[in-house]
Amino acid sequence: MIDIGGAWMPGTPTRSIYQFELLVSLIRDHELFLAEEFYWYNRAKLPGPAQWVTIERIRVKDTVNPIWWLSKTARPKADNRRVLKPYSESMLRLFRRGYNRGRRPSGHVVREKFTVDNGGAIPGNLIEVSNTRSFDSYQVYCREHGHHIHPARFPREVPEFFVKFLTEPGEVVLDPFAGSNMTGAVAELHGRRWIAFDKSVDYVDGSIGRFQTDEIDWVAGSAAA
Repeated sequence: MIDIGGAWMPGTPTRSIYQFELLVSLIRDHELFLAEEFYWYNRAKLPGPAQWVTIERIRVKDTVNPIWWLSKTARPKADNRRVLKPYSESMLRLFRRGYNRGRRPSGHVVREKFTVDNGGAIPGNLIEVSNTRSFDSYQVYCREHGHHIHPARFPREVPEFFVKFLTEPGEVVLDPFAGSNMTGAVAELHGRRWIAFDKSVDYVDGSIGRFQTDEIDWVAGSAAA
């Protein structure tokens, strides 16, 4: 999984396409497969760059990050039953009263299987979560031990979705750009082994705060909610 933010051309309100060039290179030159594109929608993201959004007003806020799922084979391993969402109220009503079966104007045919309760709805490829948490034991630990707080921390829901979707308990999750190591904390919570590293030793040392009892309890409580 690659979550890589966009960049701006120097001094202009136009975007670089470096991340798309990287994607093409990984597929063409390194023989990976693009399994699926995901999009992280963060409605609380701050407007930026300020020059183009809040001063000159010639752009709107960027609130979506592309996340690419790349596979080493043309048959990637995953199971969407591990990330099912609760059914909507309208779907629950359909289960109770039955579905109007038959051919739709689109050509699709609705059959009996559409009324089977599979334990939840298959999610889409849009992950909507706002990154607004401003206080946790990780930050307390960093302040108490003199570590820099990572400026671009993941909300739990982003790595959690992919850890559950793409791995099974006991398997290994690798994060080579660990930062504050939310990925490792989520992997630990869900019974996966994990390896995490970062070019900043200070960030790695500070990430110990992710594994304090109250932090793990918070992540577990959030996951249960």
